[in-house]
Amino acid sequence: MPKDKNISLAAQGLKYKLKVSFYLMSILPLLVCIYLVANYILPYLGFQLDIVLSILISIFISIIGFLLIKEVFDRILSVSNEAKLIAAGDINRKLEITPADEVSELADSLNKLTQGIRSNMNELKSYNERTNEINLKIQRHVLTLSGLLQISSLISQDAKLEDILQLILEKSKFLADSDLSYLLYIEEGNEAFYMKAADGINSERVLKIKIERKESIFNKFLQTSGPVILDNENMLPENLNADFRKKFNLKNTLALPIFLRRKIIGILGIGNSRELFSYKKADIELLDILAKQLAIAEENDRLLHRLEKLEIKDGLTGLYNEVFIRNRLQEEIKRAIVSQRPCAFILLGIDNFGGFRNKFGSLQAENALKKIAYSIRDSVTEIDRVARIADDEFAVVLPEKNKRKAQKIANDIRKKIEYAFSSEQEADRKLTASGGVSENPLDGIEAEELISKAKELLSLAKKEGKNRIVI
Repeated sequence: MPKDKNISLAAQGLKYKLKVSFYLMSILPLLVCIYLVANYILPYLGFQLDIVLSILISIFISIIGFLLIKEVFDRILSVSNEAKLIAAGDINRKLEITPADEVSELADSLNKLTQGIRSNMNELKSYNERTNEINLKIQRHVLTLSGLLQISSLISQDAKLEDILQLILEKSKFLADSDLSYLLYIEEGNEAFYMKAADGINSERVLKIKIERKESIFNKFLQTSGPVILDNENMLPENLNADFRKKFNLKNTLALPIFLRRKIIGILGIGNSRELFSYKKADIELLDILAKQLAIAEENDRLLHRLEKLEIKDGLTGLYNEVFIRNRLQEEIKRAIVSQRPCAFILLGIDNFGGFRNKFGSLQAENALKKIAYSIRDSVTEIDRVARIADDEFAVVLPEKNKRKAQKIANDIRKKIEYAFSSEQEADRKLTASGGVSENPLDGIEAEELISKAKELLSLAKKEGKNRIVI
């Protein structure tokens, strides 16, 4: 033990204090009592001042010992209560560690323990936050992957290009906290960018955007083969920044070109107005995939349109299609003009066909169209041509026939259609047809003129009560 150790009782250890307390409360009072009893009480059996004083001193010494023990137990109880509160979850508590004794050592150990627990809790909280961020990223990637699969499915099913474009825009908006996704196309002829579609905040305003060739931002979009990025880390030239933000009302954007046969046909972009925002490599890669899918959808749509131009037959009825019948009508008109012979055109529309489809379903509607197609084809000659030009409209080109003959043929067709459905029990199943008849050169010398006149007369026939032919 060091020689200069403080001799104050408050500076001593708990064991030392307990010993002193024990001596004060038990041994010393006991010795005093024995002495007094032996020397004063027993011999004289009376009370004197010094005896009373000795007894009081003994009681005082005992009280001091009691208070000393009470101090020790109060400190132990205080540490115990603090430990209970810490065990209940209040790990921010801190125990006092003065004066230095065994209780203070215990308090110091508890403080270190709670400090370790706090450190572990903070670390767990940090891990939890990082885990939540990772989970959010995983969810975004899962949603993006799901969107890519949806888009691929629509493309493989030959869905409408507009539906595919809209889905791509919706999925693009999920990337990089975007407020807006947009699709710019190059306008054929004057080669200006026009907004084909947009989804998100201010989309109606953005749809009015048009970027002319003389604008500097046009050349930036057109000349790049990679992404155009405007964010906290990537800045465009000042004039382009101002131009873009004025048009799009966005602080940040990521835009990628859409290539078709090595030529840019459009721009797919996303944007937001976040402060201190930067796009990541993953955002660029995912948007690039969507841009490529859009290019595939555009190529498929163009191929389908070319294929439709090459096809001449309607897949459902086996009749000729609209493209063929228009070309054939134009050819027959030219031939009729050269030979100075008439050429008639009939346009037939099925009455109330929309209601029939809604009530009885697509399958019944298709069967009805096949039956009607057979009735029309059975009413014309081999040199005549029959086509289905719309969902419920049929056309007939009649070379060498004037309007009167065409009217008779049209009425025969109308009666056959009426008869074909006359045995149906329900009134809504009894389909009829109305029609209009036009003739070259009385109603025009071009195919479009004859078709337009026939449509006008068909509309008149429906207004006059349906199931009739008007010339």
